[in-house]
Amino acid sequence: MASVSTATVVPAFARASRATPAAANSGDARAPSDFTLTVNGRDHRLAVDSRTSLLDLLREHLALTGTKKGCDHGQCGACTVLLDGRRVVSCLTLAVAAQGRAVTTIEGLAKNGELHPMQQAFIDHDAFQCGYCTPGQIMSAIACVNEGHAETDADIREYMSGNLCRCAAYPNIVAAVRQARPAMKTASRD
Repeated sequence: MASVSTATVVPAFARASRATPAAANSGDARAPSDFTLTVNGRDHRLAVDSRTSLLDLLREHLALTGTKKGCDHGQCGACTVLLDGRRVVSCLTLAVAAQGRAVTTIEGLAKNGELHPMQQAFIDHDAFQCGYCTPGQIMSAIACVNEGHAETDADIREYMSGNLCRCAAYPNIVAAVRQARPAMKTASRD
C-alpha cells in the first residue's frame, strides 16, 4: 500500500516542481515593492522589499521608533500597533499587507498636545518601569477597551496577556486600563 501511495504522489510533486522555476523567475521578492501606507493619518509612498515587516518599516524607513522590537517572534507584544483599529504584532505583519489600511502607532495617539486617555492613565498609575514594553502595552490596552474586553480586572489580565512586562508592572497596567476605559467610552460617543 505504501508503494502505491508513493507512486501516486510522486507525479504530482514532479509536476509542481517543474512549475516552480517559471513562477520564481516572474519576479524577485527582494525587488522593492511600491505602495502607499497610511500611518497615523498620513500617507507615505514607499518602495521596500516585499518581505519587510511592518515593524521594520515603521522603525527603519519612517523613523517611528516608539514601536519596539522585542522578541521579533510575535511572543512579547512590544511591537503592537493598531491596524484598522485592531491590534497586531507588527513583527509578524508584512508591511505590504497593511496597504489600504490605517496603521496607528504610539506616536499617533496624542492629539493637539493632549495625551490619549490610556497614555495619561499609564502615567497616573505608574504602569511602567523601564518603559520598553509600554508603547505595545498602551496600544494593546486601547484595543482591549475598544474590543469590549475590559469590563473586569480578570478580563483585562486575560486580554492583555499577550503583552509581556519584564518589570512586572501588571497590577498598575490593570489599574490604568480600568481608569482609561470610561474616558475612552465617553470620547468615542463624541
